[in-house]
Amino acid sequence: MTPSTHRASITLSDESTAKRVVDALSELFFEDQAAFAAFERPDGRWDVTVHFADPPDQSLLRELIGQVVRQDVAETLVFDIVEAKDWVKASLEDLVPVAAGRFIVHGQHDRHRIPPNKLGIEIEAALAFGTGHHGTTRGCLLLLDHVLKAYQPRRVLDLGTGTGVLGIAAAKALHGRVLASDIDPPSVQVAAENARLNGAGHLVDVIRATGFASPRFAGDGPFDLVLANILANPLRQLAGPMARHLASSAQVILSGLLTHQAPAVIAAYRARGLVPLRHLRIEGWSSLLLRSVR
Repeated sequence: MTPSTHRASITLSDESTAKRVVDALSELFFEDQAAFAAFERPDGRWDVTVHFADPPDQSLLRELIGQVVRQDVAETLVFDIVEAKDWVKASLEDLVPVAAGRFIVHGQHDRHRIPPNKLGIEIEAALAFGTGHHGTTRGCLLLLDHVLKAYQPRRVLDLGTGTGVLGIAAAKALHGRVLASDIDPPSVQVAAENARLNGAGHLVDVIRATGFASPRFAGDGPFDLVLANILANPLRQLAGPMARHLASSAQVILSGLLTHQAPAVIAAYRARGLVPLRHLRIEGWSSLLLRSVR
């Protein structure tokens, strides 16, 4: 008989909900009991899949997910049996490498596909958050590639680093140090681990910080380039503090905002002396490149 593994799958409304569900489930199972994956769908929803070594307790799983989302959503959890294979490979088999200018974001299973003239960024976390498949991350990488063709910033900040993709990309392209920060402790750990995985652990310094509150920003700045892939409201609120931490003629790449939110974000930064240079629109999301004229 062909060996098999057990799988549970559910589609959720957004990335934040998917992350909360996976966090809750990962508290229940050890690494050798289950493997988790979460991927964004073309319609913006997220698929969460769990592979189990042994048949899971279906009622317990639905009850646990119901504590995170509405119970009627938890009831849509689907169970099936699939042919046994490497769990990570099974989780990532649909996650193809994503190219953005000189950068290619990929998993370990696609390491051999990276052309020698490209900069590979390997993200091998159990979750696919921030792997480059979201339009915001790809937009930031495309703008970073554009900036680095004519500009060599010395002091770089990746604000709200998440998995560390942008900070790693900048460090590898520039062969220089990058300060990366995030408000979320697990993200700080993941970003630091991914930096080490990519041979950039000595270049990417990851800290936990809220906004620009840490003294490290003043110590490492003023910054020549800031990458901030967060959300529209926090970006607007950070316009003033960010402007105070920028060097003369600094460039700023912003993303995490829906296209209709871009004008308000641009206005907030224009009021602080930054002018827009480029505006990329990918899958309903906007990525902005601005330059300080103060």
